[in-house]
Amino acid sequence: MCGFCNDPEHNGFGRRDFLKLAGLFTAAGAFPLLSQLQQAQAAQPDAPLRIGYLPITDAAPLLVAHHQGLFADLGLQVEKPRMFRSWAQLVEAFLSGSVNLVHVLAPMAIWSRYGSGAATRVVAWNHINGSSLTVAAGQGIDRIEDLGGKTLAIPFWYSIHNVVLQLVLRKHGLEPVTQGTPNPKQVLLSVMAPSDMLPGLAAGSIAGYIVAEPFNAAAELNGLGKVLRFTGDVWKDHACCVVQMHEADLEQRPEWSQKVVSALVQAQAWMRDHREDTVNILAKDNPASYTPHSRETLAQVLLGELANSPSGLIQHPDWQQQRIDFKPYPFASYTEQLVELLKQTEVKGSTRFLQKLDPAQVARDLVDDRFVRQAIADVGGMGVFGLPDSFQREEIIQP
Repeated sequence: MCGFCNDPEHNGFGRRDFLKLAGLFTAAGAFPLLSQLQQAQAAQPDAPLRIGYLPITDAAPLLVAHHQGLFADLGLQVEKPRMFRSWAQLVEAFLSGSVNLVHVLAPMAIWSRYGSGAATRVVAWNHINGSSLTVAAGQGIDRIEDLGGKTLAIPFWYSIHNVVLQLVLRKHGLEPVTQGTPNPKQVLLSVMAPSDMLPGLAAGSIAGYIVAEPFNAAAELNGLGKVLRFTGDVWKDHACCVVQMHEADLEQRPEWSQKVVSALVQAQAWMRDHREDTVNILAKDNPASYTPHSRETLAQVLLGELANSPSGLIQHPDWQQQRIDFKPYPFASYTEQLVELLKQTEVKGSTRFLQKLDPAQVARDLVDDRFVRQAIADVGGMGVFGLPDSFQREEIIQP
């Protein structure tokens, strides 16, 4: 079983974490942290690279870039990456300036900038796909329709997981609800710590969960769950976590920022051709101790191709998806589509800030793609990542 799933310290992904983030992502809640950030930047304008991450596969490019010395090779002074136990801890450290490079859920990046007014920007995608809807094994859940009247866990209201899950449920005639007892045509959604999801599945308190890897792989390997849908088979090549940096660094230290992004792009290019090496780097027995996951669990994710899934599981084999992949360019069409879908997604808490957002404006304002464009060109262009030579694409969503 994955060590992360058994770690009692990982209890901050749930309700308490959401409530804390809800406070951080308001102007009043963020103000003290943003004041600390300004003081830190004034006191140390040439601060070294300080990476913050959660120990999930979403963080792989940041960790691989550090392990392989890619930041150092470009002349950057970089500290050992700091592992955080919850999104709230990670965001708090980032907003206050304790770390200056993080990966966050794409919807969370939107909430951060427009909910609290934090001067943060998305500079690249950290990975694509890498999440699944996993249900209890041996419980007669073989179709989406079988989830009616049941409870599913999500890692966060502002997550691609919640967005995709609700698209799938509605496609199959089910209504997602956030409270109460679901009727046979409803599915109750509950925010749960990923560390609690596997035990919850085993205990029967939830019928399934949708979350980033390697929690889905852990359920498969332990015989407790099975994948019902891969999110990459719903929204083709969707981003999950994005790379976030402070706007002040991007504007005041452009050469430094370019080196940071270049190292991350180099890492993603390297990982596509060195997946087994990536498993070894991230595994718990690596001396760097980046994550608590076993090689077997990580291999299930990083070496997995959806084409090898059980018959009938993949609805779009022509998409030729891998379980997780790495394509760093942050397409504007994705951000625009995500804003539109977030407005239609059931979440707890106020969404007034969402309703005011213009999708095209968010894509221009939230994302700074100057550095990633140069970095991609330096490694050989979009073709290195299996993409056509274009910075535009059409979003394909087929739930």
